[in-house]
Parts: sequence; C-alpha cells; structure tokens
Amino acid sequence: MNTTDLCDAYPELVQIPESIFGDFGGVVKFSGPIATVKTFEDNTLVRAALETPGRGRVLVVDGGGSMRCALLGDNLAKLGVENGWRGVVINGCLRDAEAIGELPIGVKALAVHPRKSLKNNYGWSEVPLAFAGVTFTPGHYLYADMDGIVVAPAALTL
Repeated sequence: MNTTDLCDAYPELVQIPESIFGDFGGVVKFSGPIATVKTFEDNTLVRAALETPGRGRVLVVDGGGSMRCALLGDNLAKLGVENGWRGVVINGCLRDAEAIGELPIGVKALAVHPRKSLKNNYGWSEVPLAFAGVTFTPGHYLYADMDGIVVAPAALTL
C-alpha cells in the first residue's frame, strides 16, 4: 500500500512523521508491525533485536538523533535480512550505505556516518518512542515508501 493512499483513506487514524529520513536500503517500500529500541550512540540492543526472528516486523530505533556515530552497518542489516525483518527506521545514522543499498531490506535513517557506535549494552527495548512528531508504539504498524512513513495503531487495508 502506498503511504499517500493510506493518508487519504485514514486521515484521522494515521500519524505521519516529519520528513527527515533518507532511503538507504535495497527495498524502498516496506511495512510491518513495529518493534522498538531506544538508545544513544550504542547499537548493542539493535544487534540483539536483529538477531531475533523478525517475523515481518520493522525495527524502529530512537538514537536520539545523534549524528556522531552509526547505529546500523551492513553486518547488522544482513542479520535483519537473514532473520526476516522487513525494515529498520533509525533516528540517527548508519554506515556501509553502499552495501546496505544492495540488501533486500528497507532502511530509513537521518544520515550516514563512518564511525561505529559504542558497545555498552545501553538502552531499552519494546518501549514507545517519540520523535519526528509522532509516537512509535510496539505492535502498531509502520508503512514506508518513497513518499515517507505512516504509522497506524493496526494493520490497514484499502
């Protein structure tokens, strides 16, 4: 489903994040139930999430908008593909952009940065995240394409 069609069909139901994300994955159009990680400059819990069965989910990572290191690289993106994740949305940076662009997974992030993150096991999983003007709640649905992101409390049909 296109995000524009969902916005037109469900204007009172959907949330639309600010247009701050770029497309970096080999798949631009993706959707699924939301799983979350909240962290700052530490991707330990991002790895832990992507090592689990994705079951068609989208991992939303609130990295506090940090532009000082990457929370996702090609190795973690490959884990996501291998474990059945549909996509990753990062309020922060990624690295290995060229390699991630060749993988069959959707990835949206603020920017790229060559520095890897810390590994201090810092953060929280499966908590509501508020950034880009919306709340990303575990179990709600995320739809993404070239026009942006739409978040809804349940799966939508057209």
